[in-house]
Amino acid sequence: MHEFDLSNAIVQTVNKHAAGRRVTHITLRVGRLRQVVKDTLLFYLAIVGKDTPCEGATLEIVDVPAVLRCNTCENEWEIEIPAFICGTCGPGAVEVATGEEFMVESIEVEDEEDAACTAPR
Repeated sequence: MHEFDLSNAIVQTVNKHAAGRRVTHITLRVGRLRQVVKDTLLFYLAIVGKDTPCEGATLEIVDVPAVLRCNTCENEWEIEIPAFICGTCGPGAVEVATGEEFMVESIEVEDEEDAACTAPR
């Protein structure tokens, strides 16, 4: 149900910024450490977005790699499996630099003029 709650948050955020205009495209930035199942997110987004300006919008998910940074030497490295040890300094103060993101990066909406246009683009 994690993805259901995320879908609700996406639709609420996008609808707020769309201000009643039909949303045609949503771009999300999702960090690898978020453990989001993309297919499940898409499934719930279609359900939660029904009868809202988000209904039928395409979704692009930008994967953000998990990157750690050593606080001692400032070395950064991408990880697949969390191992919070600096390859240069060894065990120490390591923090997550990227990989925990979950944000609506952008939306595309239909302008009222676009909705009335029948010309091919």
